[in-house]
Parts: sequence; structure tokens; C-alpha cells
Amino acid sequence: MFIRWDDGHESRLSLNVVRDACPCAGCKGETLLMHSYDPVPSPDVPGKFDLLKAEPVGYYALQLTWGDGHSTGIYTWQTLRSLCSCPVCSGGISS
Repeated sequence: MFIRWDDGHESRLSLNVVRDACPCAGCKGETLLMHSYDPVPSPDVPGKFDLLKAEPVGYYALQLTWGDGHSTGIYTWQTLRSLCSCPVCSGGISS
């Protein structure tokens, strides 16, 4: 996945990394009314890492649809930027 940010920075994100970072409750778990839900690790099913669609959610996020049918994760721009592992973002080089 390629993202060119408003500040001119460019991120190339591995689809595997993006999919594994899905922020939805089914993937990351949640706590609701003092009860915690820990998700069962999902197997690598066909299409799991195939990005089919990216739709904006307001001005703050993207909703991604994957080849395995998963589409409940809403990735904020902040979350996507945090996945960039380039030398600038990981602290290795100043911009």
C-alpha cells in the first residue's frame, strides 16, 4: 500500500503488516462492561492479505476490505502512519 502524506512523506506499507494491524474488536479484542474479549488468532486463509477496496471514513480513516471478506477494521490515518517503518519514521534519519 502506498500513501503520500500531506507533509510530503511517502509510506510503502506491506499488506501483511496492515492486515495484521487490523484495529477491529474481532482482531484486537475489546473490553465492554468490565468483560474482556480476546480474539482467537485467525488462520492465514486464502485472500487474507489481498486488499480489495479502500473507502474513506469521513476525513479521519479508511475502511479496508480484504479478500477473505473481512471489512470491519477502520484504520485511522494516525494508525496507518504509525505502521510506516521507513528510516525517517522509525527514528533512523531526520527529515
